[in-house]
Amino acid sequence: MKVGAAMFFTDYSMTPAELAMALEERGFESVWAPEHSHIPLARSAAYPGGGELPKMYYDVMDPFVTLTAAVAATRTLKVGTGICLVVQRDPIQTAKLVASIDQVSGGRFLFGVGNGWNQDEIEDHGTDFATRHKLARERIEAMQAIWTQTKPEYHGEFVAFGPMMTWPKPVQKPHPPIIVGGAFPWGAKRAVRYGNGWMPHRVRKHYADVAALVPQFRALLAEAGRREEDCPITIWGVKEDRDALLADRDLGVERVVLSLDAAGSEAILPQLDRWAKLVEAVR
Repeated sequence: MKVGAAMFFTDYSMTPAELAMALEERGFESVWAPEHSHIPLARSAAYPGGGELPKMYYDVMDPFVTLTAAVAATRTLKVGTGICLVVQRDPIQTAKLVASIDQVSGGRFLFGVGNGWNQDEIEDHGTDFATRHKLARERIEAMQAIWTQTKPEYHGEFVAFGPMMTWPKPVQKPHPPIIVGGAFPWGAKRAVRYGNGWMPHRVRKHYADVAALVPQFRALLAEAGRREEDCPITIWGVKEDRDALLADRDLGVERVVLSLDAAGSEAILPQLDRWAKLVEAVR
């Protein structure tokens, strides 16, 4: 089982290069960067984690910029969006961003995607919150066409374009893995339909521990005629618990990701030193 770490990169956190090098040195597989373009002051949607929205949500940098810095500072560490809000991004431009970072990283990019919870933020981008799930699917399908076809075109309800030529194509074939974030059952169903992996949180408010839902997810895959190895599980938000991590490994979870505070090296490096022992234990 692989272990990654995520951070909201800000102007007061460790830099992406600093964290990436520290993770690579300690045997981590990947570094992940979340995305929020902005946080509207008039906010109707509740924070899924409960309580007040943490400051780092307001301050986070663009994930493609921070992950490019992480790539430049490392040799083997994978980099992932955790998650990219495709409902807030143009699919043609985003397809180029994904292909470009996959090229400059030598095929180390993991495309974590999600459809978002912050209705006000999403609607500021001109997206109807009620139809965002279908919009996300069409944008991802359109990007898949761009990555894999010489003269791609796409004709959907929300996304439509005629034949075009656009390069580069990704290093990874047919494209970087699309790892779909979201809770069970709807996020899991979207992963089965168009993803190359499912990425739920360890525990979300009103939901059980995701480990209890793994058999149900695998049943969805089997019903759709898909193999488990083609759509593996990444569990987000894991704790520093050796027994729980070994249980995830034995359950066949491909990857776990710990969430780090947006803090400096003096706070983060001691945590990573402790985690390094767990990384070795769950391999």
